[in-house]
Order: sequence, then structure tokens, then C-alpha cells
Amino acid sequence: MRLDTITIKSNIKDYSVYFENNADFLERIASKENTIFVVDSNVWEAHQETTLAKIPQDKLILLPISEDLKNINTVCELYEKIMSFAPRKNLTLVSIGGGITQDLTGFAASSLYRGINWIFIPTTLLAQVDSCIGAKTSLNFKHYKNLVGTFYPPSEIYIYPEFLKTLTREDFYSGVGEMAKLHLMSGEDNTKIFIESLDKIDKQDQETLLARTQNCLKIKKSYIEDDEFDTGKRNMLNYGHCFGHAIESATDFRISHGQAVVLGMILANKEAVRLGLLSQTMEEFICQNVLKPILVVDIPEINIEKTIDAMRQDKKNLGKGLALVMLTDSYQMQKITNMTTEEAGEILLQCQRLSYQTI
Repeated sequence: MRLDTITIKSNIKDYSVYFENNADFLERIASKENTIFVVDSNVWEAHQETTLAKIPQDKLILLPISEDLKNINTVCELYEKIMSFAPRKNLTLVSIGGGITQDLTGFAASSLYRGINWIFIPTTLLAQVDSCIGAKTSLNFKHYKNLVGTFYPPSEIYIYPEFLKTLTREDFYSGVGEMAKLHLMSGEDNTKIFIESLDKIDKQDQETLLARTQNCLKIKKSYIEDDEFDTGKRNMLNYGHCFGHAIESATDFRISHGQAVVLGMILANKEAVRLGLLSQTMEEFICQNVLKPILVVDIPEINIEKTIDAMRQDKKNLGKGLALVMLTDSYQMQKITNMTTEEAGEILLQCQRLSYQTI
């Protein structure tokens, strides 16, 4: 299946997403002068003798990756490793890994020499369908998720499905969570296509995954080009994230991002029902046909007080109340900024009673 290049218009610099059927593109990139590869050490271990075999090791930095390393201290360590190559400002960083690798290297690229060229090769489904475009780089501060960051897009992005074969089931379904969110946001027709594709997605059918990935990027493209710096329409992409990010933080990231977003959408839908924005019938349909089938982890114990505290620190909050993005019956997105802590607590109390078998 041939997929066309997607070009993203940006006030910073336009950039393109390429879809690759083989790994030859890596050899082309490696042949460029002044290029350094920053690779997730787990990805390197899984692919060093196959897909990544052509990467010259004298141009390689291996980066241990975990959520608790996504901070400014790790970026400083990365600066030191990059500077050991005695680079010039015309350096190109090639980032290979998932969203955490993207955040760390993107932040470094945005700040080193006040901005150097970088290329991103996402190796997780989550990064391929969502985070690879949008230009955001985000770092955690203490237990607050994505509190620090910049806007700085890569110049090129390469989607290569072969990397997905080594993902764990939870990591794969973390990406499916964001895939579901974007299909829900784009309307009834795309939601039906997603539901009909679930069996093939589960089997990692390459044609289906590529088609759904391209669709996700086109949906997100429409949001980020209209509102690149996240002051209005782009806020709607936080559907599922208001509760999801807080649950991640409050549980010390024991649940993957995309799975937390699935849980966040379930909770946001319950609040939408309470507010009369979403019918009970619609909420149950989405839960049973879209969200429940892709929630593949046990729900961790939710500390309501810690979760609400994390919600208070959410950068989407502009007033005294808590922000929440919700879906309506017409598949439109609506944001409120006046949810009370009591209302959030009532919704989270329901979460305490849930398990992924009984939602």
C-alpha cells in the first residue's frame, strides 16, 4: 500500500512525514555529514543487527529511556554527549525512539546553539500516530507531567512499521488509545471505520495500521495547522488527557500514556453525560465498542487527592476551575474550564470501582 507524504505547515518551519517500506532511508541519512544518531537503548538492542545495522557506531549516542528520565537533567547529560563529538551549528540530530526520546532530543535540538536541525524516526505506534507531528517538546518537572517544553518541529519524520513488531502489547495499545481518540474526534464515519478495523489492528495488519496512522496524522494536522501554539482549537486534542495525564502522574506512571488516555476518555464521557452533553446511550456505545476493547491493562489504584492535585497543576487550566475536554453526541469537542474539585472527585470515585473487565 502506497501512502503519500504528509507536509505540515508551520510558523517555525514546514516539515514532512514520509512512509517507508524498507530501511534504505536510514543509510541515506547516515551518509550525510555532521549527523549524530540518538537512539533509545531498548530500540538499539532490538534492532541493531537488522533495521539499524547501517548506523555507524562512531555517530551513535545510546539513551536509556523511561518516564522518570524525561527531565532537564537527562537533557543536560545529552548536551554533554553531543558536545563530545565537537559538533558545529550545522549538526543534524537523528532521533530514533518513542515519544520520550522525541521529547528529550527535540528539547535538546531546540535549545542547543539556539536551534539545530533534527530528524525524528518514531518507533512506537503512539509516536507514529500522534506525537511525531505538532512540534511540541515536553519535559516532566518533579511529578508534574509535561510542565516544561518548547515548540520546535523536526525537519523530517520517517514512519517505518517494522519497528512496531518488537513492542509489548501494552505499548502497542498505548498507541491504539491515541488512534481511537483521533478517530472519535473526527466524527461518526471515522469512528465506525476504527471499530471495523479493530480485529486487523490487533493482528497488526500492516496495511490497516498504515492506513489508520495516515488518517490520524491528517486529522491532527487539521488541528495543529489552524492553532500551532495551542491557544484554541488545538486544546481539543486534550480529549482524554485532562484526567489521563493526572492519573499518570498520581500513579507514578505505572500506566502507559495511551492507556491512561483511554481511561481519561471514559471518565470525560461520564462527566459529559452528567452535564447533558452526551447521551447515556452514546456513552455506553463508545465505551463498549471503542474504549473497552482497547483498555488492556489493569486499572491502577487511584489516589483521588493526588490525582486532583495533578489536575490543578495542568497547564490547560486558565481560571480557578479545572479544565476538561469532552465529546458531544454530534462528535464535536467541547471544553469547560470550571469543573470543580468535588465534581472531579465524584468522577474519579467511579474510576476506583472500575476494572477493565467490568467497565
